[in-house]
This record gives sequence, C-alpha cells and structure tokens, in this order.
Amino acid sequence: MDSWGWVMAVLAAISVGMAKGGLPMVSSLSVPLLAGVMNPVAAAGLLLPVYIVSDMFGLIAYRKEFDKRVLKIMVPATAIGVGIGWATASYVPERVSTGLVGLIGVVFALNAILRPRLGAAAEPKVGPGLFWGAITGFTSFISHSGAPPYQAYTIPLNLPRTVFAGTSTILFAWVNAIKLIPYAALGQINLGSLEVALVLAIPASVSVFLGVRLVRIIPHEMFYKLVTWALLLISAKLLWGAIFA
Repeated sequence: MDSWGWVMAVLAAISVGMAKGGLPMVSSLSVPLLAGVMNPVAAAGLLLPVYIVSDMFGLIAYRKEFDKRVLKIMVPATAIGVGIGWATASYVPERVSTGLVGLIGVVFALNAILRPRLGAAAEPKVGPGLFWGAITGFTSFISHSGAPPYQAYTIPLNLPRTVFAGTSTILFAWVNAIKLIPYAALGQINLGSLEVALVLAIPASVSVFLGVRLVRIIPHEMFYKLVTWALLLISAKLLWGAIFA
C-alpha cells in the first residue's frame, strides 16, 4: 500500500477498535474506508484478524456486562447467517447485500427518530432475534456490516448502555471467530494480509479503550440518540454506495 492507503487502513483500524470498545455502529465504517484504496473483498479479509485481536481487549473490558438472553438467541442465529454467507459467497453480489443492510438501517433509524419508544427495558423475543441474528451473521460475513441489523433488534430493548455495548462486543467476537474458517477457505486471508493486519492491530487495540471510555461517560439517553443517528448516516452511506457503485 502507498502512504494514502496506510492512512485509510489506520483509520479503519481505529474504527474497529472503537467498535470493540462498545460502539458497534463505528465498525461499519471500516470496510468503506478501505474500499477506496483496495478491493472491498480484500479489505474485509485484511480487517478480520484486526477485529479478532481487538475482540480480546473488548471481551476483557465487558466480561461482566452483557444480556444473557440476547446472546442465547443471537449466537446460533448469527452462525446460521455466516453459513448462508459462506454458501452464497460466489452468487450474491456484494452490492446487493450491502444495499440490503443500508435499506434496513435507514428504515429502522428513521422510525426510531420519528417515533421514539425508549422507556422500560423490553424482553428480547426469540422470533425477531433469530431473524435479525441471521441477517447480522450474513451481512457481517459479506462486509463486516453486521451492526445495523444487530441494532435493529437491540435498540428497542433499551438495555443499559454498558450492557448494550458488552452484548454487542461478545456477540461480534463470536461472529468474527467463526468467520475465520470460511475466510481462509475462500482465500481472503493470506500471509501478506496477516503481516499488514498485525501492524493495524496496534492502533485498533489502543482504540478499544477509547470506545470503552466514551460508553461509560455518555448519558444513557444521549447514547441511544447517538447510536440511532450513527446508524442512519452509516446505513445511508451503504445504501448510496450500493445504488450508485
């Protein structure tokens, strides 16, 4: 990579680290940042080891703060989604899945903004959890864009902000771990990409603690507003890119 490519790669790594610190919406910026300097598929393969190294720090930070029921529902569902992504990797164009993620995120975020429903915490339901979990696994497999469908399920639950952050960190650590085998099988991870990923893991790991700090100091209501608006902006960018790519 040239110097500009390294700048974009470091920014992508920082977004990965902040996501693992409890700001999952930021992770959707990682592949788009790199897509301007390399093939999006190669970018996804390059960033997966960075995600996994960052996951370790995120798991330490949030090891006691998560929602067990959400994880029980979404862990198997995301595994199914990753399996579907692997099985259809050569048939579904990336722009189709990216456009779907963007559309879902835009519709949900606009609904949340125009019809706010934050109040008492809601009970996670199995049916919607399985549906959104499968989409989360599928879109995460395609382009690390699992945050919008994950948030579509979890934002209405109105979890405490650290529990919301911890649950997402644990879930995506699981998703990234099970993506290793199919990514390697499809040739998206190689020795060259691993060398670059090891360098990018340094700023990503440091940024985990920045994300943790932000989650703990942002007020509850403001946190969910920021998450919702970030979801809208990121999803709109994904949708725009899919339509006009």
